Amino acid sequence: MLKVLGKATSINVRKVLWLCTELGLPYEHEEWGSGFRDTSEPGFLALNPNAMVPVIVDDGFVLWESNTICRYLAGRERRTDLLPAEPQARALVEQWMDWQATELNNSWRYAFMALVRRSPAHTDPQAVAAGVVGWNRHMGVLDARLAQTGAHVAGRGFTLADIVLGLSTHRWLSTPMERPTLGAVQAYHERLRQRPGFLLHGCNGMP
Repeated sequence: MLKVLGKATSINVRKVLWLCTELGLPYEHEEWGSGFRDTSEPGFLALNPNAMVPVIVDDGFVLWESNTICRYLAGRERRTDLLPAEPQARALVEQWMDWQATELNNSWRYAFMALVRRSPAHTDPQAVAAGVVGWNRHMGVLDARLAQTGAHVAGRGFTLADIVLGLSTHRWLSTPMERPTLGAVQAYHERLRQRPGFLLHGCNGMP
């Protein structure tokens, strides 16, 4: 059976758990990370030398990096609705997944650590304010894209891009800060709330 390692409150672990629900995949879940088993244990480091979650073990095959795990599982299950086989359609899905992992994640990191995690290493008010501005600007990019498609990130249909960006959207809406009203993003969040996997692992009150 597929094994998923990582605490269920982690946004990156929740990508994998949500996808497993979409795929109808049975899995065994082990809680690793802050508050649970320490990812610096030698046994975990042997699986992922970065000491980060999630990690999956699939019949002896070990894989880390959450977006890569999502691609692998969708490909393994031949779910071309979630990860298209046609090159241009697939490229659009992967473009937005990569944007989430690089541009969007980098924009929210300082503000989130300060406002939600209350990290003592993230207390510079100017850096927090700049982080909020940058985060809101990036969400404006997503809003414009969703207004263009009228549905989901890569087009009309739900794909892997919506799993990773759906979780990011929920984090943005859940963080206590000033944010603009982005109508397409809000409508998108409401559409995602119709999916059981999102209710279980995305819109569950955990930022």
